[in-house]
Amino acid sequence: MSLLTAQNLTFGFLDGVLFKGAAFKVEETDRVGLIGANGTGKTSLFRLITGKYDPTEGGIVRGKDVRIGYMEQYLDCDEETTLYDEALTVFNDVIEMEKELEEINEKLLYNSDLATIERQLRLTEELERRDGLVYKAKTRSALMGLGFTENDLSLKVSSLSGGQRSKLSLCKLLLSNANLLLLDEPTNNLDTESIIWLEDFLIKYRGAFIVVSHDRYFLDKVTTSTMEISHQKLIHTVGNYSVFQKLKAERELTIEREYEKTITEIKRIEGIIEQQKRFNQERNYITIASKEKQIERLKETLVVPDKVLKSVNFSFKTDVRAGDEVLVVKGLQKSFPDKDLFKNFDLSVYREDKVFLLGPNGCGKSTFLKIINKEITADNGIFRLGSNVKIGYFDQNIDKLSSHKTVLNEVWDMYPFMNETDVRSALAMFLFRGEDVFKAVSDLSGGERAKISLLKIMLAKPNFLILDEPTNHLDIISREVLENALSDFNGTLLVVSHDRYFINKLATKIVHLTHEGAVDIAGNYEAYLNFREAMKQVATQVSHQKPTTNDYKLRKEKASNERKRRTQIAKTEAEIEEKEALIGETEALLSDPEVTANYEELIRLTETLDQTRIELEELYLQWEDLQSEE
Repeated sequence: MSLLTAQNLTFGFLDGVLFKGAAFKVEETDRVGLIGANGTGKTSLFRLITGKYDPTEGGIVRGKDVRIGYMEQYLDCDEETTLYDEALTVFNDVIEMEKELEEINEKLLYNSDLATIERQLRLTEELERRDGLVYKAKTRSALMGLGFTENDLSLKVSSLSGGQRSKLSLCKLLLSNANLLLLDEPTNNLDTESIIWLEDFLIKYRGAFIVVSHDRYFLDKVTTSTMEISHQKLIHTVGNYSVFQKLKAERELTIEREYEKTITEIKRIEGIIEQQKRFNQERNYITIASKEKQIERLKETLVVPDKVLKSVNFSFKTDVRAGDEVLVVKGLQKSFPDKDLFKNFDLSVYREDKVFLLGPNGCGKSTFLKIINKEITADNGIFRLGSNVKIGYFDQNIDKLSSHKTVLNEVWDMYPFMNETDVRSALAMFLFRGEDVFKAVSDLSGGERAKISLLKIMLAKPNFLILDEPTNHLDIISREVLENALSDFNGTLLVVSHDRYFINKLATKIVHLTHEGAVDIAGNYEAYLNFREAMKQVATQVSHQKPTTNDYKLRKEKASNERKRRTQIAKTEAEIEEKEALIGETEALLSDPEVTANYEELIRLTETLDQTRIELEELYLQWEDLQSEE
């Protein structure tokens, strides 16, 4: 049975149609990748599916049992609330019922009318149905399964990293018990480990999902069909991104041939029109009108090939050559009141190096870039920039733009020595043409904001680019353009990114940052993977080494344990160990994506964990009583 069916779906805004005549189905286990250039309507399609937008024409039929969970690009919530409380908002209706039930219980102390009693019963039944007794424990367990610690639960949302925000959104999806997930750029801001976790989760997920992503590696791993919005049309292809690209290339060849044939025909008819105009007879104007309508009909059916469409085209140039030594870092350390980031951080960057900084979220990668850009200060250690170093800094949050300005003024105010023609020419390289330059910055998409930020950096002609997740908001075409521009850049790069394809294409050195320091790995992402695999093998060998423990001590402990086993103390200790082991196993299961993807199993394990903890506390009390009796 279909979860979702779209028929003749058309949608747009006042400035034009995004797509028209779209038709597709989503079955119970479909894994769909939704791609397309920024601004083509991918997010709008999600909002049509959720009912937030109404279509211009056509419609979407949702299956009666469909439960939609929507993970948007940006977490929209109260920045001052805690991580745990924000996750609980999934159960806002349950919380409201709890409050009402408390008020009713208070009221019944003084007035027990029948209507209030009936409402109390209905609320109690509904709360039980909506997991009112266990929703807090479920929320805590889901957060733990996603890698958060007990201390993290009290963190304010405002202090969360981009990856932590993404995980919080994923947690809310898990708790929603949805069977159709809509994921809008879910890998944005996630570290490599988290992306691998998400890939594993989606591969094992039992429901259906549609995912918008520009991560080509990610799409290949998790999707089995692909939808592309292009030229105001939606094309649905069976197969992952690589399969789609192969089929698209074949389609594009056909489109190019048809395009050239149609353009030739239009030019032929235009020639006839010019000839008829020269004759300047009444009957000629009838022919002209007929031919003009013929051209209009041809243009309506004309599909422009991708290679004919305008695309971003830019390059980074330097106006001064830096010294051979660009950056030296010695013993750098940084922490915040509630969190230690890194210490003992040493790094050397030389001219024309392309260094990528990797590591788990929360280890301080973005903070380190801000320190080098002198936006914040380190606690200890030093860093030194080389001679003639000129920094161009890209912030992943792209929040340094002035929302009240127009696109033109945003750039021109920073470079007032340029004339308007030069500024508009620069903007045209990033596809801001004509009236687009008068758009308000506040109305720009994430991708458009990223392009404006990159343009401002480009115009400064830096020789040291410090880029924090520069591909996050870019579509696939724009990513490829940026990759080519950075490949040709004759300066130095220091980049934080989780785009594995991007890293593999550009990196000359990987720096793996941890809380304890950093490790340099020469090469690209493949070299980094080889390093990780080697470290795992070393760890395995160490763990399998035979422990050197005194044999006499082992015999003594064994004898002691045998004697204690005959007493009630030994029995209690054994039970304590059993309960602790069960808690450890249950917590491990709750961190397994295959388990967290199973709603029923998540509930069962959460209840088991809570009950085992209660029993363990009782055993500790028994053990203390028995010890005091000896």
